[in-house]
Amino acid sequence: MSILLSILTQGLIYSLMALSVYITYSILDFPDLSVDSTFPFGAAVTAAAIVAGVPAPLTLPLSFAAGALAGTATGLIHVKLKIRDLLSGIIVMTGLYSINLMIAGNKANLPIYSQETIFENEMTASLSSRSYELTVAAILLILVVFVKIVMDLYLKTRSGLLLRAAGDNETLVTALAKDKGTVKIIGLALANGLAALSGCVFCQQQGFFDIGVGTGTIVTGLASVIIGTKLFAKLGFLKTTTAVILGSVLYKACTSMAMSIAQNFGINTSNNKFVTAAMFLIILVLSGRSFRKKVD
Repeated sequence: MSILLSILTQGLIYSLMALSVYITYSILDFPDLSVDSTFPFGAAVTAAAIVAGVPAPLTLPLSFAAGALAGTATGLIHVKLKIRDLLSGIIVMTGLYSINLMIAGNKANLPIYSQETIFENEMTASLSSRSYELTVAAILLILVVFVKIVMDLYLKTRSGLLLRAAGDNETLVTALAKDKGTVKIIGLALANGLAALSGCVFCQQQGFFDIGVGTGTIVTGLASVIIGTKLFAKLGFLKTTTAVILGSVLYKACTSMAMSIAQNFGINTSNNKFVTAAMFLIILVLSGRSFRKKVD
């Protein structure tokens, strides 16, 4: 049960980041690599804010806003400075590495074990180990469902419909007398805000910020999107956002199983990134190397 709850917890945390990747790669068709630094950006902002005395719940919108700012920077570099999409993300990802260190007080690791978080507080202090694990999973589920509902509602608005069109048919956006560049910037801001929010929740659940926590998050996000959209493609009643969330949980289950098998073959757990990369390669091959899918 503890293993299953751990998989569910990690899957829900990374599902927020997977929704971010869904926006950039599936909706906007924008290869945004900045999430590898936006994820720890949210964690750095959260850790620094909590240490400074900011209430843990307030770090959620704070980290989202910080991530949205980073996404806006990526969009401005691409749209206004005419830099290619891939390079724009790389530039922001590289710059954020140093910014994350500065926010954390030039420390590669900033613990918040003794601080109150949305998971560690007076309400959960007296809970047993099993009850605490269930409470953490419940809090994450409520948060993820809330984000999913808000995202679904947004995609049905005029701005959301323009966001869909910007990825599928930029000419249509121009024909509607709208600036496709502005639409892209909004989409990137929203996506990176979700990635930073995921990093915020990860930091509070793990109890620390580490400069390396974002390494490979783009792989996790892509794999989650692919698994979700491919596996649940025939279930018409299931929204794509829900499929992506389920894909994140399934991917974490797959990586957990792969790591268990690897350990049985004597592969050290420090090679988990290699196992993750191998899993992603297998998923790409099985999915026909295509991960872009039209939204609901």
